[in-house]
Amino acid sequence: MKPLFLGGQPAIDFLNTALTPDGEAVETIPDGRAFLEWFVAAELISEAEAAKLSRRFGAKALDTAAAEARKVREWAREWLARWRVRPGADYGDEIAALNKLLAREASTHELVATKGGLKLEERPQLESPNALISLVAMQLAQLLAAEDPSLIRECAGTGCTLTFIDRTKAHRRMFCSAAACGNRAKVAAFRSRQRR
Repeated sequence: MKPLFLGGQPAIDFLNTALTPDGEAVETIPDGRAFLEWFVAAELISEAEAAKLSRRFGAKALDTAAAEARKVREWAREWLARWRVRPGADYGDEIAALNKLLAREASTHELVATKGGLKLEERPQLESPNALISLVAMQLAQLLAAEDPSLIRECAGTGCTLTFIDRTKAHRRMFCSAAACGNRAKVAAFRSRQRR
């Protein structure tokens, strides 16, 4: 199964790389190749960069990075669950651990020409497979610093374990996807009414 990008923010989409639809566990980043594919799909690195990293680091090193990423994902999932309930609590240990992950990244700045003019871009320097974790850590840090924890929701769909940020105007979004879980809920409600 390919990763789903329904969360509204890359850190949430990263958490959604492990899901349990209808009670069956699904891992979408089982190895280093899939981990790089996730970065490309999340638009955090380009396909060319992923191919270069794959050649440079090799499958074994990337598999090790993917294994660490899965551990970071579960640690972040547990922390975010607590943060959503108690946003003002003291998370000194968690922040220190996240800062260690962020310290793995080095970056450079580059001026690039766009259709609208010039733009200054920050480019990560991925000197080791472990530096990939810093890209995930950056997204997690941005989530914690910029998002309202009360807007991070779990899908109300039966059997769905996905999380998303509710950016609707009225903040009443219930499903990860209106086309999938939302539609299934409507069909189930319709059938229930028909039986009555």
